[in-house]
Amino acid sequence: MIELTDKNIVRKALPKRPDDANKGSVGSLLSLCGSYGMAGAAMLCGKAALRSGVGLLKCALPKSIYPLVAPNLWESVFIPLGSDTDDTLKSDSAKLLLKEAEKSTAVVIGCALTNTADTRILVRKFIRNCQNPMVLDADALNCIDDTPAILRSASTDIIVTPHPGEMGRLTGKTAQEVNEARVETAMTFAEKFEVITVLKGAGTIIAAPDGRVLENHTGNCGMATGGSGDVLAGVTGALLSQGAEPFEAAAAAVYLHGLAGDLAAREKGKISLLPTDIIDYLPQAFMHCGV
Repeated sequence: MIELTDKNIVRKALPKRPDDANKGSVGSLLSLCGSYGMAGAAMLCGKAALRSGVGLLKCALPKSIYPLVAPNLWESVFIPLGSDTDDTLKSDSAKLLLKEAEKSTAVVIGCALTNTADTRILVRKFIRNCQNPMVLDADALNCIDDTPAILRSASTDIIVTPHPGEMGRLTGKTAQEVNEARVETAMTFAEKFEVITVLKGAGTIIAAPDGRVLENHTGNCGMATGGSGDVLAGVTGALLSQGAEPFEAAAAAVYLHGLAGDLAAREKGKISLLPTDIIDYLPQAFMHCGV
């Protein structure tokens, strides 16, 4: 039976924060996002995570984009890697980054990470070796589109957030074929590869390996713009880092992301809606849900 998400899933995922909370008690998120020419993805993911309550955000990114991201993400700790001319995170940073992941409560990987030989190695090392829950988005999924079975080798919970094109590459289907059987595709992928599967699009489907399925009806066509997915990845990672159960974290993030988009569209219209507007309205979305 397919049920709909609602604000109760948000309250269930994130109970009220205690008055004596501190940054060490409300989650630490490691973000592996961004590359030269696509620094905005790291900023969108990071800002969304911060607006979603993470206690400490650690952004690992190529040193070449650090001067662009740092002035726009004041609240983050940064791990600039490589040389000033490196375009992407390199596989030889995996050992250091896995140590940082051990000190975090969740990890988000993939927003504009690119799909090079090095990043493919890096993503695979994280899937095999990371012990804390992860969100795999965008290029992290493109890095395993030829070997999705590697997901079964993970020793931690994983949430994947593909759009229909990415899901098509993971399953050998076209985006149209994916959209023609959205629920079945998400359920099958979740069960086969033992991951929480968020199949994005109008009526996003959230499926768990144990057969649980939710459909989301918040959100609008104004959110169909580059960067919206980076925002969702950041929200999901933040909820996961705060201890939310993975399926509930995924469902709550999708609901909040869409609700923030709806609230923003009321003020700005759908045509003019930007991913940064979604972030700006996240506080209202959380308050609407009573958390």
